Amino acid sequence: MKNDNESIDINGILNLLPHRYPFVLVDRIIEMKLGEFAVGLKNVTINEPFFQGHFPIDPIMPGVLILESMAQVGGILAYLTDRDKFEGDLVYFAGLDKVRFRRKVVPGDQLIIRAEVLKRKGKIYKFAAKAYVDEQLAAEANLMASFG
Repeated sequence: MKNDNESIDINGILNLLPHRYPFVLVDRIIEMKLGEFAVGLKNVTINEPFFQGHFPIDPIMPGVLILESMAQVGGILAYLTDRDKFEGDLVYFAGLDKVRFRRKVVPGDQLIIRAEVLKRKGKIYKFAAKAYVDEQLAAEANLMASFG
């Protein structure tokens, strides 16, 4: 990423995250200010493997996967912010607080995820993350991540 406003496509995300299909849950970073916030998007399609069982007659994206999408956006932000310090380290999900689900996320939705840095200390990051569909809040949580 040459500057804070450059977007990151799926190829760039695959270079940053260790995740692979079906567990890459962010398709693009559309905005970022290193050390402050990142905005990512996840296109939710009926082809997602989890919809086969959650729930076949009323498909809903599992809340834990919405949280994982939020964590991946935060992880990308943390890694790019501190790339020089922690190059080669993985960013691990370390905790959740204040989790709330506000609306269902279904096939055809586009999840817009905003992760804001609340605190950075050593290898630990704390984020406030929110996920939106059509500008409606779908989920929110405070997330912790740690470089390992």
